[in-house]
Amino acid sequence: MYWCKIATTEKEFDEIAALNYETFVEEIPQHHRNKERRLVDRFHHENTYMLVYKESEIAGMIAFRAVRPFSLDEKIGPMEEHLPKELCGNLCELRLLAIKKEHRNGRAMLRLFKALYAYFYEQDFSACVISGTIREVKMYIQIGFEQFAPVVGAKDAEYLPMVLTRKAIDQFRVRMMKDVKMFYPGPVKQTAPLHYTNISHRSVDGVKLYNDMKETLKLMSGTKYAAVVVGSGTLANEMMLGLIKNACGKKRGLMLSNGEFGERLIAQAKQWELSFVTKSYRWNESFNVKEIEKLIKEQNVDWLSFVHGETSTGTLNPLKELQELCDAYNVKLCVDCISSFGALPFSLENVFCATAVSGKAIGALGGLAFLLYNEAPQTAVDIPSYINLAHYHETMPFTVPVYLLENTKQALTQYPERYHLLEKRLKTVLASPFYTHFGLQTEHYPIIVTFVGLEEFALCAKLNDFDLHGASSYLKQNGFVQISTIQPDFERDFAALEQLYYSFMQ
Repeated sequence: MYWCKIATTEKEFDEIAALNYETFVEEIPQHHRNKERRLVDRFHHENTYMLVYKESEIAGMIAFRAVRPFSLDEKIGPMEEHLPKELCGNLCELRLLAIKKEHRNGRAMLRLFKALYAYFYEQDFSACVISGTIREVKMYIQIGFEQFAPVVGAKDAEYLPMVLTRKAIDQFRVRMMKDVKMFYPGPVKQTAPLHYTNISHRSVDGVKLYNDMKETLKLMSGTKYAAVVVGSGTLANEMMLGLIKNACGKKRGLMLSNGEFGERLIAQAKQWELSFVTKSYRWNESFNVKEIEKLIKEQNVDWLSFVHGETSTGTLNPLKELQELCDAYNVKLCVDCISSFGALPFSLENVFCATAVSGKAIGALGGLAFLLYNEAPQTAVDIPSYINLAHYHETMPFTVPVYLLENTKQALTQYPERYHLLEKRLKTVLASPFYTHFGLQTEHYPIIVTFVGLEEFALCAKLNDFDLHGASSYLKQNGFVQISTIQPDFERDFAALEQLYYSFMQ
């Protein structure tokens, strides 16, 4: 297995110097020989080195730097005199491309450049330039480079100034995307073709799919009513908060938070100008039900809201206990179940309202939001039409793409078996070396697991066609990396990820 990483250790830097000597002294006579048989590049401290390994052996390398002047600037003059202005905004230079002779089979080079393109894309370079050896011009062209200036160098070491543009990278990445193994908590990769793309939502088929889905959602949730809306989970929460405002007016609520999405829900509630107090816990800290009960009594709380599955940490909050508490004090319970619905079985028969979506644990396309509730909503004239739940109570008031209904209906046929599948996948992650060394201790639920201190490996994974969940700002701020279990090829992809991890740790 060929795989790539950024060089970080002294051992790797020594091997880089040895490969540099072997390639650019002994094979291409560019520099003088020495007894140490090591060649340290003059820009070594400014270089970032990308290495390609075969198992635990370095098979090749390339270096890049973004500090001007480039070595090519010295050979042909400023790049701006040769390249279009739009390519010169954020240039980098590639240098020291070297593949050991025994690995010149095409696979090592392809793996190296796929990793390089992934890194290049993330760094937002406008273009990169390289001195491409004459003997490999065909290969450079195949991977997207174009000549932009005359040949440079001595007779035995001639090079072509070549450029790789962002447009070429984009075209290459389109072909690469089919190989990417995703561990995002949404969207979920779809493996079956879409149907009903040309069917009206007002047709007999469209209306039947809509009503059938509502019945399935009611059965899964245990609620009396369900509404299906085109939109995200954020939209669903807006509708839930609008329902609270309509039903509770200025009566005081209590909002709980122990993560990013609890905080977002509180921010939305402030926009609605709801009356409430908050109780915030540390991220991934469990709610203290006794403290919450005390607050309900002291603050004369009429409604309570929280996030059931807090995706930002992978924490499952105590729905059943809070349901019992709200029942005892006649408090309306409103729950964000966007990440938890479909991840594990639970009943919402005693909640006032809950929200969910199609594109997370259920495994369908994103785009549908669900309102699950137990009291018929009253018409509210001060809530915008599209997010007024009363309009959805008995009819389908606005356009719903029928292909989304059909796609989600097919995903829902996988229950209850999918509950067992996701639970099995969670156990696989919790038994892995990732969790042993880096797992965040919390009350887990079967959709996502959070890790602390895994950022270096996450970058390595990115270079090797694995996308872990770590790009969101709230994850970066906390040093979190996450692995989700909801993608269709999880078993195969996670086994490959573990194999990469063992190679990385050698």
